[in-house]
Amino acid sequence: MDSLIEAFLGLILGAILMYWVYSLFTKKKRRELTEHQSTVILDKIKSVCKLVSVEGDFAEIYRYENIKEGFMNVLSSKKKALVVINAKAQIGYDLKKLKLSADNDTKRIVLNEFPEPEILSIEPDIQFYDIKNGLFNSFSPDDLTQLNQRAKEHIREKIPESGLVETAKKEALEAVLLIEKIVETIGWKLDYSALEISNREKQFLDK
Repeated sequence: MDSLIEAFLGLILGAILMYWVYSLFTKKKRRELTEHQSTVILDKIKSVCKLVSVEGDFAEIYRYENIKEGFMNVLSSKKKALVVINAKAQIGYDLKKLKLSADNDTKRIVLNEFPEPEILSIEPDIQFYDIKNGLFNSFSPDDLTQLNQRAKEHIREKIPESGLVETAKKEALEAVLLIEKIVETIGWKLDYSALEISNREKQFLDK
């Protein structure tokens, strides 16, 4: 009788031990899966890299002149051109600059900091008019390369007064919504409570 009781108790203890080992293993696997999910979603958000928020078209006229001295600075030769710049500028966000963290226990991606909008690209289309070469100062391929760079800088200087950056700031909400959709693809939630968002925008996000 005692041996039967001991065997029964042994079975119970064995079952408890097996259940404990199984629970520990399952919990570990679930933890590893959750951590893997958080890593995947953070990498997925950063892989978007740059998000264009607004575009602006610019049409500018740029006068280029270059004077070259020669013959012991006695003579000078001037080359000049009228440059028409048609450019497209893209303003948006570099998502690699997002400050993100993962809360594995609650399955939340915490958005701690959102970057400021910046100039992502400037694509100039340059046309030359009224090109005049000097006697010993004519346009070279290097001059055209430099003019292309100057055209970009000229447009870059015009962007702050165009209002594009301010418009991009207003479109930041769309970027947050995009990140939220990416996070929701694996059943997680985006926590953006650390950001300064107006009450109107909060109501839009909660819909």
